[in-house]
Amino acid sequence: MRKPIRISEYGRSILEEGLFNKGTSFGIGERDRLGLRGLIPSQRLSMQQQLNRVRFQLEKEDSDIRRYQYLRDLQDRNETLFHRVLLDNIEDLAPIVYTPTVGQACLEFGSSFRRPRGMYFCDYDRGDMGSMMYNWPGRDVHVAVITDGGRVLGLGDLGANGMAITIGKLALYCSAGGIAPHRVLPIMFDAGTNNEEIRNSEFYLGQPTPRLDGDEYYTLLDELMFSLTNRFPNIFIQFEDFSSDRALDVLQRYRYQTLCFNDDIQGTGAVAVAGILSALEAQEKSPDALKDQTFVIAGSGSAGLGVVNALCESMVVQGSTMEEARSKFWVCDIDGVLGANRPNGKGPPLTEDQLCFARNDDTVGMNIEEVVKAVKPSVLIGLSTVSGLFNENIVREMAKNNDHPIIFPLSNPTASAECTAENAYRWTEGRAIFGSGSPFDPVQYNGRIHTPSQVNNMFIFPGLGLGATLCGAK
Repeated sequence: MRKPIRISEYGRSILEEGLFNKGTSFGIGERDRLGLRGLIPSQRLSMQQQLNRVRFQLEKEDSDIRRYQYLRDLQDRNETLFHRVLLDNIEDLAPIVYTPTVGQACLEFGSSFRRPRGMYFCDYDRGDMGSMMYNWPGRDVHVAVITDGGRVLGLGDLGANGMAITIGKLALYCSAGGIAPHRVLPIMFDAGTNNEEIRNSEFYLGQPTPRLDGDEYYTLLDELMFSLTNRFPNIFIQFEDFSSDRALDVLQRYRYQTLCFNDDIQGTGAVAVAGILSALEAQEKSPDALKDQTFVIAGSGSAGLGVVNALCESMVVQGSTMEEARSKFWVCDIDGVLGANRPNGKGPPLTEDQLCFARNDDTVGMNIEEVVKAVKPSVLIGLSTVSGLFNENIVREMAKNNDHPIIFPLSNPTASAECTAENAYRWTEGRAIFGSGSPFDPVQYNGRIHTPSQVNNMFIFPGLGLGATLCGAK
């Protein structure tokens, strides 16, 4: 028999605590014991009746951002009902509480702020984080998502506004991964922002200062990580939306001393591998065919390199050497294909992680269209956040060289996707195997309905968090 949850709240305070409030579902006996008689309407509604009311309200809202705000309010006042609604309608509501709508929610975070959720740490708190951590009322936190708002989706540096991302991620940890809502903790590591427009906004709620750098940044993050793991020694930590120049450094700094991962690097890499294997299956090829594919990757940031490394490691598992696997990739940034010596000195010096995929041939410095024509890749993946980068010439070239070209524009939100589903299907005469980071509506082409696949790390992190916490991973 499941043990009852014992709470210290009584009377009206229960109705103001989203974790324990059942709204109009409290029975007569509960109302007497908990001091609720007369504080809520007399009729007791079932869970199904409450669900019907929520769906009715959602249908009345005229935009996705209004639906997001309604669901956030519901989460604040009745988490059980919120997660039941999300679980029962996950296909329809995941794009509301998570990408792409959460991108707009981040932009409006300060102006539409209603009620604090999670914890906030900034430079002012240096030296006090250990004691601050005990202000969090939960005693059994299993999962925390930490962001510094440095690179939120494809929207760039949003500073403290990125808190909406951590809240959305943890909603999916609860509804899709089965983590109890009182065992999750969203954290904003507020290191400032270099986005002057946001920083100078009258509604901005974070530190209105330029972003910390160097030792100032890392020593502050060290204190946060120590304080968090000291309070919750077995916690599973997800790093989220750290800027590309810091994401891998942050992961490497902590991955061997605490249970953590970076969703943008490892989660995106894992779901991309799964997507490519599924695409090969759709082409009636075996999984071992992965090592024979050629890839053009648009984007050499943390997400792009995370995908490339995950694919390379999978090819090695299939029998390739790491050198053979890396030779199958043409990785591009804004200045073209990566190479140690690009023509005319184009592009900044490559990082150590980028140098692993630097070419030493005639393709160095080629733009996306040129390299697709020269290499004739079987797979085209976008992680550049450049909307429309995969133009008609590029997509038609992919279709000319492949019966069923694999085209994955993975940048989020939808507005940042390198190619729309409709263009991919029309420019390939319906032959593309398409997967995007954010959802697209089905496309009707030549008498057939094409339903785009979604290759998003939301299919990875909830299960990863559940598995890691259940098995007691170190």
